[in-house]
Amino acid sequence: MFYSEVEMLGKIFFLVCVSSALVEPHCKPDASISNKVRLSIKTALGDQAYLWDDNEMFFFRASMAYAMRRQSLGQQFEVSHIHVCNRTDRVSFWFVVTDPSTGSLVSKAHVEQAVRKSRDRINSAFLLTDETLEFLDIPPILTPPDTPDTPPWLIVFGVVMGVVVAGIIFLIGSSMLEKKRKKKEKEADNEFNEESGVANEGVYNMSFSDNEQFTRI
Repeated sequence: MFYSEVEMLGKIFFLVCVSSALVEPHCKPDASISNKVRLSIKTALGDQAYLWDDNEMFFFRASMAYAMRRQSLGQQFEVSHIHVCNRTDRVSFWFVVTDPSTGSLVSKAHVEQAVRKSRDRINSAFLLTDETLEFLDIPPILTPPDTPDTPPWLIVFGVVMGVVVAGIIFLIGSSMLEKKRKKKEKEADNEFNEESGVANEGVYNMSFSDNEQFTRI
């Protein structure tokens, strides 16, 4: 048990030493694998600007560890795997990332993918935007224009078809109502004519009466 713990500590120490040895020559300005970050906190927040200190730097490293975890599922990146160097008072610095399992440097392309995937979360964490929290070697991707789920031509076609269908229904309904109206008028005329015929048949013509009192002398 004792020897296994010593062996484990020895491996951890070895990895730390190897990691430091790998990081030192690469975490520097203009190195092919390092990334530069520049923040414009005062420009973005004005009087509400916060002071960039070691706590904020820790927060940035934690944010990058989160981004790397999100990009590399299964790999447990920690704050210790995000290495920062060449910090300036105007809030700019360089950083590199080491692999948790091997201690080797993570490729710049892989770090770029992680940053792009979690860019909004990182910006929100510091109340900044792509213009005020700049990854100088990782330009932001232009947001594509929003495309509606339904094409405009389909909307226009639907409106036109709706008007056409409504017009057809109106015409059919109008013609049916007109037929009913004419039918009722015809039935009313027939009833009137029948009643008039009955009334005419019941009139007594006095000129043909045989009664003498109605005969002119």
